[in-house]
Amino acid sequence: MSTKEIKDKIYKVLDNMSDDILEDVLKYLKSLTNKPGSNIILSQNLGRILEEDRNLLERLAQ
Repeated sequence: MSTKEIKDKIYKVLDNMSDDILEDVLKYLKSLTNKPGSNIILSQNLGRILEEDRNLLERLAQ
């Protein structure tokens, strides 16, 4: 997939998000700007784990 195609898909997703979420996305993207690739991969993996285990985490929080 080309860079243009990826950006077009990202823009389509962003168009459907609320302003609050867009601000969070912007903060997250800015936080990635100066990080080395290895840290970004670790962050992605942690994000996947948290997303997959969201139900478990919500039950543990109660």
